[in-house]
Amino acid sequence: MFNRFEVFQMDVLKEVGNIGAGNAATALSQLLNRPIDMGVPTVQMLPFEEVAEKVGGDERIVVTVFLRVEGEAPGNLFFMMTPEAAKMLLNRLAGFDLKEGLAFTDMEQSALSEIGNILAGSYLSSLADFTKLSMYPTVPGLAIDMAGAILSYGLLQFGEMGDAALLIDTSFFEGEDQVEGQFFLIPDPSSFAKIFESLGVPLSHD
Repeated sequence: MFNRFEVFQMDVLKEVGNIGAGNAATALSQLLNRPIDMGVPTVQMLPFEEVAEKVGGDERIVVTVFLRVEGEAPGNLFFMMTPEAAKMLLNRLAGFDLKEGLAFTDMEQSALSEIGNILAGSYLSSLADFTKLSMYPTVPGLAIDMAGAILSYGLLQFGEMGDAALLIDTSFFEGEDQVEGQFFLIPDPSSFAKIFESLGVPLSHD
């Protein structure tokens, strides 16, 4: 199916990723009251069944902020990072004094959820601005579990997902400290067509 996505269409999605990264860096800097930079994200399309592989496999424990995208091009959004990356994010970037181990306190989970919500909102608003479509996030949930279990829960929670995922590899850093995470936007089956048609670039059906 991925031959449907022409070079120009991928360029559009990459541009959305770049704008979203800039907006996210600004929003995070304001939240944390310190300068945060974001690297140029890499953007690719992949089948839904390969999402878990990208974060280390079905059994890889990940910290995930997930939400439903509502509006004219609905879908599901997952922001995943390793527990180690989440700890570094809280410690180095957000200034939390963390205990040893990979458990998270309620306050730390709340902070991660808020950061994930800001990042997701930045990318969604970039996509909405670019396409002129109404797209907005629901209240996010936070899960710390195996990647496969989280995606299965998403299927149960949100119903049918599309068969394609837009992966945006994200890295943010302050000085020498760098944290990596991955966004997976999984539009509903009809939403990719709406997104590209709004840009005057209909999907081909080869």
